[in-house]
Amino acid sequence: MKLQIANNTLEIQFSTTEKILAIHGSMQIPLSHITQAAGMLLEPTWKQIRMPGTNLPGIIKAGTYFTNRGKEFWYLTRGNEVLRLELKDEFYDRIILGIKDSSFWTSRLGMTK
Repeated sequence: MKLQIANNTLEIQFSTTEKILAIHGSMQIPLSHITQAAGMLLEPTWKQIRMPGTNLPGIIKAGTYFTNRGKEFWYLTRGNEVLRLELKDEFYDRIILGIKDSSFWTSRLGMTK
């Protein structure tokens, strides 16, 4: 996965394998639609439906999930740090990603506000 900011938009580019596992293409999110960027997960919830995606507990959670918090997109794998994006006026209420340096991205996205 590759993240970059261009033209006031966060671009999330997935590899072919990531697209297959998440059953989702790359994303573009206007920076003005990101209300918060954090380096931590929310409390776990038992109320979730995966549609579509991949889930191997402890290894990968990828795809679209409907929870009591709203619609979420996950691409989180073991061994990566968490980047959680809270969104407004978007298809998803939040996006949770597993990346190498979440503190860099939380700081960078926080400075764009």
